[in-house]
Amino acid sequence: MSISPIIRDQGGISRRMALRAIPVAITLSCTALSAATALAQTYPTKPVKVLVGYAAGSSTDIVGRVVANKLAEVWKQSVVVENRGGAAGNLAADAVAKATPDGYTILFAQNGLAISVAANPALPFNGERDLVPVVPVAATPHLLIVSAASPLKSVKDLIALAKAKPGALSFGSSGVGNSDHMAGEMFKALTGVSAIHVPYRGGALAATDLIGGQIDFYFAGMPVGLQQTKGGRVRALAVTGKQRFGGAADVPTMIEAGVAEYEAVLWQGVFVPANTPKEVISKIANDVNALLDSPDMKEKMDAAGVQMFKSTQAEFDAFYRADIAKWVRIVKSSGIKL
Repeated sequence: MSISPIIRDQGGISRRMALRAIPVAITLSCTALSAATALAQTYPTKPVKVLVGYAAGSSTDIVGRVVANKLAEVWKQSVVVENRGGAAGNLAADAVAKATPDGYTILFAQNGLAISVAANPALPFNGERDLVPVVPVAATPHLLIVSAASPLKSVKDLIALAKAKPGALSFGSSGVGNSDHMAGEMFKALTGVSAIHVPYRGGALAATDLIGGQIDFYFAGMPVGLQQTKGGRVRALAVTGKQRFGGAADVPTMIEAGVAEYEAVLWQGVFVPANTPKEVISKIANDVNALLDSPDMKEKMDAAGVQMFKSTQAEFDAFYRADIAKWVRIVKSSGIKL
């Protein structure tokens, strides 16, 4: 008996079953799309928690609170900032990396996160797999400051004193491996001076000790440094960007002050746990970018001494990974130990 008719019949049955399945597949696809759209439209339906890995009053905390307060107005929900300082911001990053991926626990981080991922293999989370870069908010130079009572009037004065007293001067940071720490390490590497690094739980605490004379200099985040400079409590010696900063136009760049090739910028942005729904990620990114376009937000950022940094989610993801790769190279070539 020939089996070919049976094979042809099975093929016919398979084709008929496949044809019947097409409408079902389309229905399921449309249902999933509708659910995703509904999720994006309704998010958030309850309070959102934003973790900041630094003490209240630090530069990242100041910017994070501006963003959180504006999102609360847009979302008509509470957006609560929780400061979880310590471990160069990694306590907060670890908590968000292990949080439920539903968009209700957000990390507001800075490039200390990329530096830690690049230089610290012992982190309790994987910074490239466990966290998703959502949207950047700011990219601002640091401000090199000394106490108003310090005899140092310029970067050249600082270099001369540091060379005259090797290892006697100290500089602060908001934590080992953070952007302000690396700004200090870059200064040491490019000038050949030695100085003791003193880490704090946040930039505001470092600035307080600088004013009190416990440390000698600090590459402050601009919101903290500019605030203290305008208050007359500290003296600004230089900004760390390639160009002068609009909010401190009379302060020279590090390059102008004689430190060739020096550039350091503090970026800040929003992250969520891996596996957060793409629709929620897009919603957060779109809403934050809309805020950055508003005149009110620009006014608040200008007042805080912050340069806004706007991009798409995909662009920020690529930027974050490129920054990690950059710091891998810098840490290896410089021999900096974190």
